[in-house]
Amino acid sequence: MNTADPTTSPSITAVNWVAFKTLVVKEIRRFMRIWVQTIVPPAVSAVLYMMIFGKLIGDRIGVMDGHSYINFVVPGIIMMAIITNSYSNAVSSFFGAKFQSHIEEMLIAPIHNWVILAGFVVGGVCRGLCVGALVAAVSLLFTRITVENPLITIMVVVLTSTLFAIGGVINSVYAKSFDDISIIPNFVLTPLTYLGGIFYSVKLLPEFWYNVSLVNPVLYMINGFRYGILGSSDFPIWWSFFVIVIFILLLAAVALHLMNKGVGIKS
Repeated sequence: MNTADPTTSPSITAVNWVAFKTLVVKEIRRFMRIWVQTIVPPAVSAVLYMMIFGKLIGDRIGVMDGHSYINFVVPGIIMMAIITNSYSNAVSSFFGAKFQSHIEEMLIAPIHNWVILAGFVVGGVCRGLCVGALVAAVSLLFTRITVENPLITIMVVVLTSTLFAIGGVINSVYAKSFDDISIIPNFVLTPLTYLGGIFYSVKLLPEFWYNVSLVNPVLYMINGFRYGILGSSDFPIWWSFFVIVIFILLLAAVALHLMNKGVGIKS
């Protein structure tokens, strides 16, 4: 018989808070423990992008949208690293929890599903921010740029990494094997990112392809980040925030619905 005093029992809020902190700490330790695999490779890739596109090709291109080409591409390269790593951390971690049957223990624990989702998402955001900071530091080897709008820059980075971390959770819910978690990054995420205006301004495109580019949500995220750093963008900054927030709300609702239904988790 349970004789515990209900007045001294931890509240559900306290339980959820402990669960959230535990998940976040576990996620951070997970990717920091193997930092050679999770943090360093994006910086190496960024060096190659900046060396080839920024310097070797950039010196021939000259100016893009009123800025030197290397300054123009640096924000896009940083954002690409943030997007990729936020997504990768969430999808691999959540699928690992499914594969090892840890997620079932979380679902039967007295914590809300949104707390579980938030824990994995914050872990992905932390990895994205770590990688983004490292790539930004590496970019100082190639150019000197100042952040024109620090608050906008931070807001765009955090919101974008949150969005793609949620997307990673959704991908892992449907994935049935480790091969499945690479389908979306390879066939959806990579094309959208490369066609999102990292290496060019969409104003240079013919009208048809310009209009096609407008349906690419990554375009607004990269331009929002570029506005924060350089102070210029192909679109008004509020477009970027509107697109990002709408997609966050939509994907978060989908992720919570899938978790509540137990799709891909409960047999």
